[in-house]
Amino acid sequence: TSLQVKILRALQEKSFEPVGGVKTVNVNVRVIAATNVNLEKAVEENRFREDLFYRLNVIPVQLPALQERKPDIPLLLTHFLAQFNKFKTKRLVGFSETAMDSLVQYPWPGNIRELENEVERLIVLSGEDKMVGPELLSARIREHGENSKVQGVRVAGKLKDALEELEMTMIKEGLKRTGWNKSRLAKELGISRAGLI
Repeated sequence: TSLQVKILRALQEKSFEPVGGVKTVNVNVRVIAATNVNLEKAVEENRFREDLFYRLNVIPVQLPALQERKPDIPLLLTHFLAQFNKFKTKRLVGFSETAMDSLVQYPWPGNIRELENEVERLIVLSGEDKMVGPELLSARIREHGENSKVQGVRVAGKLKDALEELEMTMIKEGLKRTGWNKSRLAKELGISRAGLI
């Protein structure tokens, strides 16, 4: 596109002409760009200029999705809680253990923005509560927590048989959920693909 050509020219020549201007402006800038688009694929499909891609792709940093960084979730929740508490008259001090478990287990398809919005929502809805309980969480987060629990767990008989039954149920449900993607399910379960098979 023409915008990509203009950006490339400004980066290469370190100058540009402002819209409506006649004087060239010299610049000395460092560009930090972020995208959720696979730019290599966009280059292959001629939707992104290859020369601009290589100009920008000097030091690539791959940031995994939030669901792949579960240990970061409590830290981010605490950060956003402190950030929003600064601007609100009511203050939340934290999350109940049940609420925190639900928040950590939720896959966060909207990544950090979705997490940030959920914390802001919780502050608005908290009323006089000082602690966020599971009842304040969005329905999608509560439902995800309920759906991830195995129903009808055996409480009598041999432990070995009960564990095998639980393992089989989790694997069957996981295979359905992932569309029979064994590598993805093995990663979710924290085991090797060979161990899953």
